[in-house]
This record gives sequence, C-alpha cells and structure tokens, in this order.
Amino acid sequence: MIGKLQCVVLDCPDVLELARFYHALLGGTVNKPDRRWAVNDDFATLHAGSGLVLAFQRVKDYRAPRWPDGAHPQQFHLDIDVPDLEPAQDQVLDLGARLLHVDRGGWRVFADPAGHPFCLIRG
Repeated sequence: MIGKLQCVVLDCPDVLELARFYHALLGGTVNKPDRRWAVNDDFATLHAGSGLVLAFQRVKDYRAPRWPDGAHPQQFHLDIDVPDLEPAQDQVLDLGARLLHVDRGGWRVFADPAGHPFCLIRG
C-alpha cells in the first residue's frame, strides 16, 4: 500500500451549491474546519456522517458530464494521503503514472495510465 484515500474531489461550477446538495443527500458537515484544506469560493468540503470526505472544486467554464457520452466525461479526482512524497512519487511513477504538477503547498498531481488525475498529499 502506498497511501490512504483522503477524499474524492468533484469539479463543478458552484462549490457551495454542490456541497449543500450532497449534504442533503448524505448528511454531515459542510466546510468543517480541517487542517488539510482551505475552503473558499473555489473549494468546499463535505465531511459525511459515514466518515467519507467529498470536496468540490470550482472550474471556470465548467462543462457538465453527459453520461455515457465520452465527449463529455465524468470529472473527479482522488486525493491520497502518503507519509512521504518522494518514495510515494517514485512508486506511482513505477506503476505507470505521469507527474503533472508539483505544488509548494505539499501535494503533487499525477495522471494515472488512462490519464485521470490524482493527487498525492503529505499526510
């Protein structure tokens, strides 16, 4: 095991609207204080009663998915906690991931072998 799933992040045009929708569906707390994330107009969270964390990320010029139309695919990414970024990065690269972005804030964005983004975050 390289890491632990931190949350699932959904792209959307309005982060609070979607957080409130999922709150009504799943319960929990919208934008609960959490050292892992800074919430703002572009990023919101839902700590569901089950322990699952969903996050919502505003995307400019958002285009909604049209399932099952592949021209408008589903949009989300995984945030994965790791104890140490360097060895975790080496491991995911060995598995076939591609490094897309290194952030000074302590996280890195990769693409899986099919091109889906995921983040490794120092836990």
